[in-house]
Amino acid sequence: MIFKRMLASVGIGGAAVETVLDDETVQPGGTVTGTLKVIGGNVTQTVEGISVGLRATVEKEYTYEDADGEEQSGEYTIDVVVAEQVISDEEFELEPEQEFELSFELPIPLEAPLTALNGEVFQKGVGVNTRLHVDNAIDRKDVDPLSIEPLPVHLAVLEALAALGFQLKAVDLEKGEIPGTRQKLPFYQEFEYAAASQYEGLNSLELTFLTDEEGSDVVLELDKKPGMLFSDGGDTLLRLTIDHETLDTEEIAGRLHEWIDAVAGRRGLL
Repeated sequence: MIFKRMLASVGIGGAAVETVLDDETVQPGGTVTGTLKVIGGNVTQTVEGISVGLRATVEKEYTYEDADGEEQSGEYTIDVVVAEQVISDEEFELEPEQEFELSFELPIPLEAPLTALNGEVFQKGVGVNTRLHVDNAIDRKDVDPLSIEPLPVHLAVLEALAALGFQLKAVDLEKGEIPGTRQKLPFYQEFEYAAASQYEGLNSLELTFLTDEEGSDVVLELDKKPGMLFSDGGDTLLRLTIDHETLDTEEIAGRLHEWIDAVAGRRGLL
């Protein structure tokens, strides 16, 4: 009996939980709803609570010295709980093969990372994770994928960059903070773009949204080419604050172009 309980505590023959979402698509600031189906295992287990959360796999940088004493950098991934909702905090005994269902609601933060656009997924490793809090059990980090689509303010900026000729290359999540912004989560999302051909002095552009009820901080990191008027090269950080009512793509494109042009210049004007 002791051996069976030990196995159950690490997930072998233990209880299971299935998550069924009412809708797999949501926007930041919205609410995910669904049903949890709890299924008892082979032995009786004490469940101390049930929770559901939004989790994300985030990249974290580190530095180290190589064999020659030179400083190098690398990355590894960590698991971050973006939001969590306690469904039950009452301790109870879950009998073998016992089954029951619970409905749930999970508010999604306005700063949550975007994962899809028009149904096309561009950011993996973000989703809904359900936990049965069982003493000594392994914390399972697998998630049910969730499509988090842009808000209108996000979409207006993305369309403005596309209108300026920028093409999206990659999207990732980075551990860290951007000073002077409305950031609340311990990580941020970066949209990496290839440089638009009209900007002669630009290598690439990275975009980050940091959003709350008032609006969104749109942070641009411009990687400038060295040489010509840009002898130093390197990165320049720009920030534009846009409220949720400012949705004119042409106006936003004009403001972004003015900034980018001032830093990187246009082809034919140097």
